Amino acid sequence: MSDQHRRPGKPYRRPKKDPVRILAFEALRAVDERDAYANLVLPPLLRKAREKGDFDGRDAALATELVYGTLRRQGTYDAIIASCVDRPLREVDPPVLDVLSLGAHQLLGTRIPSHAAVSASVELARVVLGDGRAKFVNAVLRKVAQDDLDGWLAKIAPPYDEDPEDHLAVVHSHPRWVVSALWDSLGGGRAGIEELLAADNERPEVTLVARPGRATTDELLAEESAVPGRWSPFAVRLAEGGEPGAIQAVRDGRAGVQDEGSQLVALALAGAPLDGPDEKWLDGCAGPGGKAALLAALAAERGAVLLASEKQPHRAGLVARALHGNPGPYQVIAADGTRPPWRPGSFDRVLVDVPCTGLGALRRRPEARWRRRPEDLDGFGPLQRGLLKSALEAVRVGGVVGYATCSPHLAETRAVVDDLLKQHPETELLDARPLLPGVPDLGEGPDVQLWPHLHGTDAMYLALIRRIG
Repeated sequence: MSDQHRRPGKPYRRPKKDPVRILAFEALRAVDERDAYANLVLPPLLRKAREKGDFDGRDAALATELVYGTLRRQGTYDAIIASCVDRPLREVDPPVLDVLSLGAHQLLGTRIPSHAAVSASVELARVVLGDGRAKFVNAVLRKVAQDDLDGWLAKIAPPYDEDPEDHLAVVHSHPRWVVSALWDSLGGGRAGIEELLAADNERPEVTLVARPGRATTDELLAEESAVPGRWSPFAVRLAEGGEPGAIQAVRDGRAGVQDEGSQLVALALAGAPLDGPDEKWLDGCAGPGGKAALLAALAAERGAVLLASEKQPHRAGLVARALHGNPGPYQVIAADGTRPPWRPGSFDRVLVDVPCTGLGALRRRPEARWRRRPEDLDGFGPLQRGLLKSALEAVRVGGVVGYATCSPHLAETRAVVDDLLKQHPETELLDARPLLPGVPDLGEGPDVQLWPHLHGTDAMYLALIRRIG
């Protein structure tokens, strides 16, 4: 065929830049490359996009869903993508895998039409990866689009009867060891663990706390989409998402964002019966300051004083910011709770919300499930025991210590408490359940484990310990 009869090639078309998907990709890269947390990375990216005029409220909601939905379902999507590529997944470049995961979530986890999800993902790949790798993305996502999520799970998940934990791990996108640990703590049969794992993959409501003496729930309930909390008298939920930073009381620090489980822990410690005076309170692991702010406000109503201690100076600064404007006296210091500057027996009430694996907050920090390893427990265990030991020494005879952690793992909850009770015969475990009035499904006690699927809270654990000698 002569040159003059050849068809002209397609002219090159520049890829379309989609600000929403580019932002979602940037957030995932930050989570992957810098071990950042999405709840810290995403807000400044969204704020910058709004300031540039690139985003409206619907764009921000979509970007948030793409980031959190992709992270929550990462394990499931990895298994699906692995069955659609001709090489081990570890050989796929991480940026390419992020684009594929975003595309898989749009195809399998949203109502975005399949053709639009594939097209938008290919355009994103052209912008951030180049035309060559965009063709690979196109080929893989077209395979993913051939079935829905249920169809894929039927193909890739082992049967429940053959391997229950592996089945649940794939279907509900949790590492197998996390499934096993949660099941051990929860107990019971299949229904309960399925409900818990499913709840971990739900987007949590935003919960506010009206700090006593500074704000009221009525003030917060006047906000659009605000409804009362379930259990805490100071809680208000933003049922349709909502932007806490747009609420004046939150901007003023008179109210804050605080999970209702966290509020209940502080309220239970504040309400525990004491023998003797009730004047000096300690929060021994106060950062970033949510429980400390609530405790300080409750202490002020009784004429008591809170000392809020946090080891990391920058986190102590966050505590000071949270407590600023408290109606009564308080003090914030940077100190190591395992080597404290205070004298033994100085306090009437002590809270230690100890560092942990964070397996109780996987709704809010979905990437944590993929970062944590079973061996992390070996690092946290001695620290948790050291902090509880210090707390038991800090409280006076007749006073009460609250041991709290945002993990339901038995190695971080009952195992720690049981060990310290054996070492300290001068202590006794109080029944915490009556101090959470109206809250159902609290188990046999005397300690308390809250659950996302039962209480709508993070999986907070609380044990109350009284010093009797």
